[in-house]
Amino acid sequence: MTKLEQIQQWTAEHHASFTYLSNPKTIQYLTGFGSDPIERVLALVIFPDQDPFIFAPALEVEVIKQTGWAFPVIGYLDHEDPWAMIADQIKARHVTPDHIALEKGQLQVARMEALAAQFTNPQFDLDITSFIDHTRLIKSADEIKKLEIAGKWDDFAFEHGFAAVKAGKTEQSAVAELQYALMKEGIMEMSFGSLVQAGAHAAEPHGATNDTKFANNELVLFDLGTVYDGYISDASRTVALGTPTAKEKEIYAVCLEAQVTAQAAVKPGMTAADVDKIARDIIAKAGYGEYFIHRTGHGMGMSDHEFPSIMAGNDLVLEPGMCFSIEPGIYIPGVAGVRIEDCIHVTADGSLPFTHTSKELTYVG
Repeated sequence: MTKLEQIQQWTAEHHASFTYLSNPKTIQYLTGFGSDPIERVLALVIFPDQDPFIFAPALEVEVIKQTGWAFPVIGYLDHEDPWAMIADQIKARHVTPDHIALEKGQLQVARMEALAAQFTNPQFDLDITSFIDHTRLIKSADEIKKLEIAGKWDDFAFEHGFAAVKAGKTEQSAVAELQYALMKEGIMEMSFGSLVQAGAHAAEPHGATNDTKFANNELVLFDLGTVYDGYISDASRTVALGTPTAKEKEIYAVCLEAQVTAQAAVKPGMTAADVDKIARDIIAKAGYGEYFIHRTGHGMGMSDHEFPSIMAGNDLVLEPGMCFSIEPGIYIPGVAGVRIEDCIHVTADGSLPFTHTSKELTYVG
């Protein structure tokens, strides 16, 4: 049974009139067509007992057909009413929308209301999000191969990024150099905005790369990912420019122990919470627990943040084919930030990483 047929079966079993999917990554996963529609409407409508259809901007229709999509594609022009057109397609199939399934965490309220206005008393009472999350959870051998290739390009990016760290240059210049090196090799898309943070700036886990200049004797944090055939990589390394302080070396050593120990422990049968606890306990025992302020990891695949979260309270049992990050961090405001991350896939008896850049403290510049 294909993934699309699984969604159709779920739609039938839950007595949904139809399932309306609008997350571009979900649509790509189920159809092979990937696009960012920006402000335009892109949807995949799946019925319990009829052929599905893709609704898309007219400028995407030919591209969708080229993917091998075997079912109807309905295109609309910018001046047309997409909601009326979607409703016409549904009504033409003699479907009464009593119960409609959605990815409730994704569809904007305004768009749900626009769709609802086309029918009489529709009920948006079914949420397919969890089912889709679990459908995407176990990666196939083909998916893992694509993730491995994306990971190799991450290693390539680290090499060029580390070489770009020189005292007096900016974080932005390092990002520009590593991404240019990737583009020359045909890797045109990053999975998220590349992050390079120097010194105390790295103590902001979600801070953005800016014009901060590298200085001697400080740590520099890299967090980046590439996209290969729709699948992403994501990894972090922290390197030293010059000689870091004893405190910074200690922070690094603790973070490294937490990351390596947690990654080595991963195997089927343990839970996501178990992995988080291993990393967190090491950091807490060293006295830095209050500075580890995020979950240990997140799922990854076609998106850089997928189900599941590797965190306390998540009793999901790990199985072969699950893919997620292990990225403990220690962030001391005004001092330094250290994060070390690999994404891994669970195997029959352990795990394997997608990235292989050394995690020992590397000296650059």
